Amino acid sequence: MRTPRDNFNRMNEKELITLLKQGSQRAFDSLYQMYSKRLYAYCYQYTKSREKTEEIVQDVFMKLWTNKSSIHQEDTIKHLLFTIAKNQLINAYKSNVNSFVFENYVDYCNKEELSVNDTGHIVEYEDFCKALQKVMTHLSDTQQKVFDYCKLRQLSNKETARRLSLQEQTVKNQLSIALKILREELSKIITLIFLLIIK
Repeated sequence: MRTPRDNFNRMNEKELITLLKQGSQRAFDSLYQMYSKRLYAYCYQYTKSREKTEEIVQDVFMKLWTNKSSIHQEDTIKHLLFTIAKNQLINAYKSNVNSFVFENYVDYCNKEELSVNDTGHIVEYEDFCKALQKVMTHLSDTQQKVFDYCKLRQLSNKETARRLSLQEQTVKNQLSIALKILREELSKIITLIFLLIIK
């Protein structure tokens, strides 16, 4: 005897979309089963993180459910789901820059060698350093020097102030402004790079 779940599993995607628009949780579950693994594989190649990938996939389906009544697609929601996933990936990438994983790179930007455990990040590290050098041109001469001493050479604010003949508070202020500018400019550049490479 065929169960209601079997009936849903035998439905084509067009029928499931119609039911989803009407608020069917079972249709949603069937579409989840149909696409979740493919979305996971797609996202994981960019995040390299199980936790982040699972979070993005869940967000994609949450957006699908929240906006189910406004879905225009009739035959397939594949393009819709992957478009949402792409936008979530871009947002996640931008947030990494803005939350200053950025500063972790700067902390070892001046090292001559990376440890064996860092080999998986060499390409990303090199791209970051190139981008950093480019966006530093957006800083004033004083901001560049303060950033160089405080972040790249890792000197204290007090020592930086002494070397540059500035007040310590001036160093703090100029560093804060420099970091804000670099964060914004790096976010633009890295997002553009990400948009170009993501399929």
